[in-house]
Amino acid sequence: MAANGETAPQWKTTIIASTSLRNHDTNRMLSAQQHRIRFSDSVESGAFIFPLSGTAFLLVDPQDLPECFEESGLIERINTFVQVHRNSFLLLFAPFNGTREMEIFTVIQHRFLGSNLRILPVRNNAEIVKGMLTIAKATSKPHVDSIRNRMSLARAHIIESSPVWEMLRDML
Repeated sequence: MAANGETAPQWKTTIIASTSLRNHDTNRMLSAQQHRIRFSDSVESGAFIFPLSGTAFLLVDPQDLPECFEESGLIERINTFVQVHRNSFLLLFAPFNGTREMEIFTVIQHRFLGSNLRILPVRNNAEIVKGMLTIAKATSKPHVDSIRNRMSLARAHIIESSPVWEMLRDML
């Protein structure tokens, strides 16, 4: 953390995005924060990949799906995405929680229960960017080591000051 009024350096990373997202507002927001964005035709349509943190995000907008979304191929797309990316997140874009959005959310949740897919409902582009960057930063190499060290220190502090641990030490 920064002290004496200094600002901490802003975290920047490289993001591989689907070319289908080239004109999406999230790209402009990420670029404004000085992240490097590379577009690729070889990634799943609607995907953002953070190579340094090993996370991938698939943006799905229920409004872009046909009325009978089971026939849209969405489940197959998500299944392929989960198989390719070990640490996968589904960004379900729903500006409001209507009946259709909740139905799609429930079907996806039941279908991928127990898999490595995590579903993140988002309401606007700012939430999309904030959610992706928070997860990617927390799982990137220098930050994950820092978090691990802080957790270890907190655990040691709890053990040292715990009356239960003192009682157990006295018993041994």
